[in-house]
Amino acid sequence: MITSCPSDASANESYESRVEAKKKLVEDLKVQWKLLWSERFDDKERAEGISVDDYFLLRVERGTIIHATRDFKALSFKEILEQHMVENPDRFIQPEASVGGWNKFIKKEITSQSPRKMSKRVASYIAEKPDTRALQQLKKSGRGWLHTI
Repeated sequence: MITSCPSDASANESYESRVEAKKKLVEDLKVQWKLLWSERFDDKERAEGISVDDYFLLRVERGTIIHATRDFKALSFKEILEQHMVENPDRFIQPEASVGGWNKFIKKEITSQSPRKMSKRVASYIAEKPDTRALQQLKKSGRGWLHTI
């Protein structure tokens, strides 16, 4: 006999509300992250990227150097997610360029795991390619280019 307990229902609702809140937080962080990088001021003399505005969720103030060419620890979206105590932050971040992207991963790992084999019926419909050398007429009676004289 199965009975539904009100505490189980409330626990399930609170879990779902936490998951929704986490998704909303990550989406808000992504929006601010994109704004930060699109609105930055590029100082060409010092070769730095400087934030133009305050980004409260990212904990970046106006005038903070967000990108530099030398001796600089760049901002990391993963670290920001960890500061906000998001569980499993790697799930929300694309892999590094050296590793490849999602498309490379799919092509290399997922599609190569299950190679498709042609069935006998499909193979019977595919015509074999005829040997093109046997069908072509020989030039200069087949003597080759060295024997032209």
